[in-house]
Amino acid sequence: VQLQASGGGLVQGGGSLRLSCAASGRTFRSYNVGWFRQAPGKEREFVGWSGYSTYYGDSVKGRFTISRDNAKNTVYLQMNSLKPEDTAVYYCAAGKFYSGGHSSSVYDYWGQGTLVTVSS
Repeated sequence: VQLQASGGGLVQGGGSLRLSCAASGRTFRSYNVGWFRQAPGKEREFVGWSGYSTYYGDSVKGRFTISRDNAKNTVYLQMNSLKPEDTAVYYCAAGKFYSGGHSSSVYDYWGQGTLVTVSS
């Protein structure tokens, strides 16, 4: 599975942005997909993951939404009410697991990352 993240850019605080994670491979629908982010000088942070259900990190809960279009082999991260602290490189990842999707270690495949910058 190869993943390609896109959709990052510069947005004002309070604005919205939608990231896409396009995947190759006919078996993509059988994978769980997670989103992580890493701000400069900080550790990688869990954003959310989607499998049989969807889970979000506390810092984005209620503002971010993960959806997927299996026909297009694409997973989306809709980000609303963006804050300057959401500024980071966002990564999508795919893996097969039953739990622990908040941990980067359970994912087998990673996209290259897309930069989101939120101005104040």
